[in-house]
Amino acid sequence: MAHPGAAVLTTDRADDRDGTRRPRRRPDWAGRNYTLLTTAAVVANLGSAGSLIAAAFAVLGTGGSATDVGLVATARTIPLVVFLLIGGAVADRLPRHRVMVAANALNCVSQGAFALLVLSGEARLWQMAVLAALGGTGQAFFAPASEGMVLSSVSGEHSGRAFAFFRMSMNGANIGGAALGGALVAAVGPGWVLAIDAAAFAVAGALRAFLDVGHIPERAPAAGLLKDLRDGWREVVSRPWLWAVVGQFAVVNAVVVAAEAVYGPMVAEEHLGGPRPWGLALAAFGAGTVGGALLMMRVRPRRILLTGVLCVFPLALPSAALAVPVPVTALVLVMFGTGIAVEVFGVMWMMALHQEIPEEKFSRVSSYDWFGSLAITPLATALAGPVQDLIGRTAALWGCSALIALLTAAVLCVPDVRRLTRRSGDAPGSPDGEPEELGKAAPAT
Repeated sequence: MAHPGAAVLTTDRADDRDGTRRPRRRPDWAGRNYTLLTTAAVVANLGSAGSLIAAAFAVLGTGGSATDVGLVATARTIPLVVFLLIGGAVADRLPRHRVMVAANALNCVSQGAFALLVLSGEARLWQMAVLAALGGTGQAFFAPASEGMVLSSVSGEHSGRAFAFFRMSMNGANIGGAALGGALVAAVGPGWVLAIDAAAFAVAGALRAFLDVGHIPERAPAAGLLKDLRDGWREVVSRPWLWAVVGQFAVVNAVVVAAEAVYGPMVAEEHLGGPRPWGLALAAFGAGTVGGALLMMRVRPRRILLTGVLCVFPLALPSAALAVPVPVTALVLVMFGTGIAVEVFGVMWMMALHQEIPEEKFSRVSSYDWFGSLAITPLATALAGPVQDLIGRTAALWGCSALIALLTAAVLCVPDVRRLTRRSGDAPGSPDGEPEELGKAAPAT
């Protein structure tokens, strides 16, 4: 979910105070808003990547079971699903940067309180669930606003490179955050990792507060929240390729989250050596996304959705690897390869959205995309523990792999998925015809 090209500097030169000529240190496409958004995303992702590991091991550290880990994950996902559509409509009505800052503030407070509870040794399951729910609420408003805001921060012939560097920076932060988070959880405990995440949200929100939105045209007066939601819904249902892939990911995301948020830490604790190797595996996934970005800057498929959907098949591999379970080295390789495939899908998916969806409706369509993709995730995480108790963890993980493969094959039967082709030059947000994407995976908060 990134593209290379970040190191390309402008050929323009600037005068120094002594009259000498020196190269500019910043690319010509990296304006003030873009720089602030990218820096904030890096800071936020560094904290969030580690906190995902910390939250799971915080529950396990209180004596919690796989079911308890799933319940806390579910508590975060339910408000994310409930408020996503409202968040998308709000982001198309209000200044998007204000929505982002408010969401960051809520996440900072919730993660800070979570950290204090864990560090005090008095954390109870219901308290962790409530704080996780507040974090999910912030994410519901942040995600649609973020995708729309980044889209508006770049334009012109270098927009592809700008989006590439944005995603490359976030993926790099995910790699470092996951590896560092796993090591810190093992070294100092999950409470301090959650505290670092709270501080990261504070810094990211402060940076986003300085965004300049004077260049963004004022939107027409809104006719009402419900009408906005209906307009977004019509955009979705009028495109078979869109609702087919969203429906596919309703299940794919659910089983992937269940496997990685619930079963993954349990397998790591029992067979792989604890949080450190699990953090390494997640970091390998992030490294794979960077590899996928490098690939996608050199390969430009014409049938964008066909290419993307074919790359969903490898998402079945991590669950299968955990079901065996394979040694740490093999799991790292599987996660790396899966990261490459996910990145290719993400590039193709967001190319399709930016090519086909009007900018003024983008946040609403994005919210429906998120809503459909996450709709049954709370159910999957809540049932992960009971399903494990009923049929065993190995069978549950193999079931996750089978569902991903079968649904992906079904989506390939949709004609529009196979036929949708990329346009050059005339696509919204893609004036130079280069691949541009913000990522179907959760954006940095």
